Amino acid sequence: MRMYRTTDPKPQIKKLAVDLGVHPEALRGWIRQAEADAGERDDRLTTDERAELVALRKENTQLKRVNDVLQTASAFFASQPGRRRSSTSTRAWGSSPYCGNCTSLPPRTTGGAAPKGSRAKDGAARPVVGGGPR
Repeated sequence: MRMYRTTDPKPQIKKLAVDLGVHPEALRGWIRQAEADAGERDDRLTTDERAELVALRKENTQLKRVNDVLQTASAFFASQPGRRRSSTSTRAWGSSPYCGNCTSLPPRTTGGAAPKGSRAKDGAARPVVGGGPR
């Protein structure tokens, strides 16, 4: 590129490509890209813009994949009978029992014995966070 840019008058790309041992169209593409990177051309993306475009496309693909998984999971859980929370439990505990804005969790209503390790060493019951048998 430097050889082409510093020579005045500009040499023929075909002759310069033969001297360098590369295909003329490859050299022409490199020269155009160097001109775009220098701000001399508006018809091409710069190397930095092209790298950003590749990264954004990759991120977009990943987000679409995640969105598809979430939609599938949402449809699966929406179709499960008996998995819906009653409106009274959400009113009693805020917008959602597990929304993150709540300062406490609703009581666990699994019935049966407490899971192993749910009692402190002194025998007092401690709250169980998370799942358990349903």
